[in-house]
Amino acid sequence: MSALRKVSIKKPAEIEIMRRAGGLVAETFRVLDPFVKPGVTLAELDRIAEEHIRAAGALPAYLGYGPKSNPFPGTICASVNEVICHGIPDGRVLQEGDIIGVDIGVLLDGFYGDACHTYAVGQVSPEVQGLVDTTREALDAGVATVRAGSRLGDIGAAIQEVAEPRGYSVVEEYTGHGIGRQLHEDPTVFHRGVRYTGLKLEEGMVFTIEPMINLGAAPTELLADGWTVVTRDRSPSAQFEHTLVVTKKGADLLTV
Repeated sequence: MSALRKVSIKKPAEIEIMRRAGGLVAETFRVLDPFVKPGVTLAELDRIAEEHIRAAGALPAYLGYGPKSNPFPGTICASVNEVICHGIPDGRVLQEGDIIGVDIGVLLDGFYGDACHTYAVGQVSPEVQGLVDTTREALDAGVATVRAGSRLGDIGAAIQEVAEPRGYSVVEEYTGHGIGRQLHEDPTVFHRGVRYTGLKLEEGMVFTIEPMINLGAAPTELLADGWTVVTRDRSPSAQFEHTLVVTKKGADLLTV
């Protein structure tokens, strides 16, 4: 089976359901915004997000996700400082100067929405703020390459072209992904790439772009809990993510 046939093309009615799911993700971030400050626990942010998602008639996508022997225990992924992704929302208290990547997924009317935002907690150092700003710009650059007829490799190349000349590194092992009736579908969306290579994009493909950018080196480490991924050198890491649909004119963001 070719790579192209593995990637589902979403129908307009399906895309509109995914737009509602993505809208709920964006709304949940707005609900969390005023609470992301020094003194709050990760568990409290998780509680607020779960209550809002369930009140909207949706389900948290991450809660219970994964192997039965070690399901993910939270509604949000809460990734602080050197945590790249999949941070567990536990009793940790946020401190002035931290950064936290909050990843939110929901299941609404049979379809998933998924996005991530990195927050600065209070005042952060200029070095760390530069990392956060660059990661957001890298996501925007990747999104800007998307349109029917472009290639998957264009996305990763654009992200590298923003991050690497500034001295940051791009995480390779953790990627974007197709999304729809399943949280993770084809294609795999790498955040490193070569322009004009890879899968040719078609209208109706839906996937996430979610670059993880490190202040230090790229190598990662999975902690003993089986979920938390950190930078091997313990340097800070930031992440931003959107779910989008490919159109002739460009990327239509579903998580705004």
